[in-house]
Amino acid sequence: MTSMSIEEYRRRFAPAAKSGKQAKPKKPSKYNNQAVEIDGFKFDSKKEGQRYQALKLLVQAGQITDLRMQVSYVLNEAVKYEGEKRKTPAMKYIADFVYTDATGQLVVEDVKSAVTRKLRPYRMKKHLMLTVHGIEIREV
Repeated sequence: MTSMSIEEYRRRFAPAAKSGKQAKPKKPSKYNNQAVEIDGFKFDSKKEGQRYQALKLLVQAGQITDLRMQVSYVLNEAVKYEGEKRKTPAMKYIADFVYTDATGQLVVEDVKSAVTRKLRPYRMKKHLMLTVHGIEIREV
């Protein structure tokens, strides 16, 4: 990996408006969340970033182990319908955080707002996680 100075970075990745092109206005987030970067990791919201920091402290205190982020679980395998050229993709659930607690139990966490907890696609995936994998998602 090569490194570059801040000035070189700015020149190379300058916004389109500086290069004479019209920059597209940034579209606001659907649920008004703001992405953040902590320890080189990008999180979809401040709330998720804060939860990462709290879990990191629990790891340091020895209360949890094996902290992992963005762990993918297959809920339904890909299938190919008769007469179709391609398979439909597998249905997956991506957990925000997965770790082992002090009792040795696997914990799957998802950082959700009150609004996103009620969304039908999330509720269906939560149901399938329990049905298929026997894992109940802990919402934070």
